[in-house]
Amino acid sequence: MAKEVRVGLVGCGTVGTGVARILLTEADLIEKKAGVRPVLVKVATRDWSKPRPFTVPERLRTTDWREVVESAEVVVELVGGTGVAAEVVKAALRAGKPVVTANKHLLAEHGRELAALAKEAGTVLLFEGAVGGGIPLVKVLKESLVSNEVEEILGILNGTTNFILTKMEEENLPFEEALRQAQEKGYAEADPTFDVEGVDAAHKIAILANLAFGGFVDFSRVFVEGIRGVELLDLRLGRELGYKLKLLAVAKRRPDGKVEVRVHPTFVPLSNPLSTVDGVYNGVLFKSNYLGRLKLQGAGAGAMPTATAVVQDVVQAAKWLAECGRAADLTPLGWDDGELEVADDFYTRYYLRLAVEDKPGVLYQIAKILAEEDISIAGVLQQEWILKFLPDRSEVVPLIILTHKAYESQIKRAISRIERLPFVRSAPVLIRVEEERF
Repeated sequence: MAKEVRVGLVGCGTVGTGVARILLTEADLIEKKAGVRPVLVKVATRDWSKPRPFTVPERLRTTDWREVVESAEVVVELVGGTGVAAEVVKAALRAGKPVVTANKHLLAEHGRELAALAKEAGTVLLFEGAVGGGIPLVKVLKESLVSNEVEEILGILNGTTNFILTKMEEENLPFEEALRQAQEKGYAEADPTFDVEGVDAAHKIAILANLAFGGFVDFSRVFVEGIRGVELLDLRLGRELGYKLKLLAVAKRRPDGKVEVRVHPTFVPLSNPLSTVDGVYNGVLFKSNYLGRLKLQGAGAGAMPTATAVVQDVVQAAKWLAECGRAADLTPLGWDDGELEVADDFYTRYYLRLAVEDKPGVLYQIAKILAEEDISIAGVLQQEWILKFLPDRSEVVPLIILTHKAYESQIKRAISRIERLPFVRSAPVLIRVEEERF
């Protein structure tokens, strides 16, 4: 008979209930496959009166998370946030117990402290479910690419925003209507701020950067821009130009040793594999020195995909305890322990849409400013081509400029000057373009 390992769960919301369900109903299957039997011994949540899709037996229930930490050999934290969750994780790590969490917020902002606690206590902090839901992104970085230098990560890491952008493009819906549909289907929260403002994706790319580049990212230095200001016109124009708009999370190692860590709406060419990742799906491209490019795609959120990832970590920790008496991580979070130097600036291509008066000399003056800021123009869209996307003709017309690669600071200085020109009638629209050939 396989050895039993006691598991405790703190948090019984959507994902927590899924974890409880898997551990209680699939124990025989797990034992058969893994040779160890994780046994759920205690589950803590504040309110047991809330309806849940799976009923946790009365004998396992408690409202005191300390009972879970005391009774379990492996502790699972699924409370969320950085309050009680931090207390649970710290208490378990200090007790020398492996901790499994899917709390991206906690890891992105307090990962350095927690990783140090795990190291001091000789235990592990596992978090496959924190990034990518059921897609094994963490496992790929920790194990599959352990012998490779990771150079770049490009990811669609938030299913809510990907659903919204897909709806906008495919059904010509304005942002607010696409968001409303996402909320109706349960893909977006009543307060969707963390998703649509890019914070959720930023937490995830910070964690992946920590693993990929061997250190810790100061989350306050991650560049974050959400999709709330995205207009349908730009999605349509982008598609005509051969691009799709995605909320893209980017982590790149630069030749100077600094790393870029950023999240923003981005045009990706239709030839890019991420352009086909639509709806609530997530997708990530890893680029490394030996393996080259690797794409992973799948269900990036939801109760059971995330619960499956959490249980994977639980089984791994239980296996370690059963066979070795302790847990040891192959590539722990922030494996070099130092702080990564995050670049203040980044280098990419740009799409710039301006609303200008329809008169001679406009393009010359704008091009002159761009040249003075050392920004090279890759292309300009003529107004006759653009007008077919507008409901009626007016004295103010869109002017679309695509640039070659430039630094963010350069384009921001240029925009600051351009928007003060007397013939520019509204704030410019700026969208980054992720394209290798320029």
